[in-house]
Amino acid sequence: DVPAPYRVGIFAAPATYRAYVRFSNGSGKDQPDRTGDVRGIALKIVGVPGKKLIPGLEDAKTQDLLLIKSPATPFRHAGEFVGVVQAANNPLHLVPLMVRLGPGRVLGLLKKLTAGLKEPVTSLATLRYWSALPTRYGDYAARYSLTPVGAAPGAQADSLRGDLAARLAAGPLRFTLSAQLYVDPARTPIEDASVDWDETISPYVPIADLEIPQQDVVGERGRKIEAFVESLSFDPWHAPVEFRPLGNMMRARNHAYRLSVIERAASPEPDGSETL
Repeated sequence: DVPAPYRVGIFAAPATYRAYVRFSNGSGKDQPDRTGDVRGIALKIVGVPGKKLIPGLEDAKTQDLLLIKSPATPFRHAGEFVGVVQAANNPLHLVPLMVRLGPGRVLGLLKKLTAGLKEPVTSLATLRYWSALPTRYGDYAARYSLTPVGAAPGAQADSLRGDLAARLAAGPLRFTLSAQLYVDPARTPIEDASVDWDETISPYVPIADLEIPQQDVVGERGRKIEAFVESLSFDPWHAPVEFRPLGNMMRARNHAYRLSVIERAASPEPDGSETL
């Protein structure tokens, strides 16, 4: 029952695919879960046919989706993002950043970034996630959203990992994956990543269900799966050509993520034959 414009790639016909799911933080620091941070979820779907984008991985059978807990980024483009990261790591970069972007823009960026990080997170299972950046979607362009289904609200957790482990020990986690189509350059821009595409202009349409089955994530098999997932690379450019990432931020990711894969010595792409 997926509408015609949304029948693209693996969403074109009913099917079930295996997937590896990773919940993550933005910061690499070891810090309490109560500390504000970017929270995200990444999916590596296995058994996906078609030619893929990354050179050397054209025949890989995977497609990755990366989402965060905000529908847009504070940054218009990669230059703003890199400038703020550099200034955060070294205050000497703040003055040239203000000269380049203007003091008002820099202060606005810092305000948006701080506000987003301060939002409390009680459970990663109850969050709604967004791709925040566009990809090609067949003959269209789109953004994605992942919405929890039937997840009971939780109190502020001392451990987000512990909350997920308890929920998965009790039963599966379910989400609905939806896509939102591009309308025009003003209301749904491709190059300005700071604009939230208004859902009243272009609603999200369900295209798939995600189910993380009931499991013991702290047991022997759970630890084995965790180690395998941590060894994988998750990259929006792990995708068929009809889902090519779009926009300035995505083009920057194409380089940054590739360097990350090399630095982490990531495992080869899975093909579905893994036994864990």
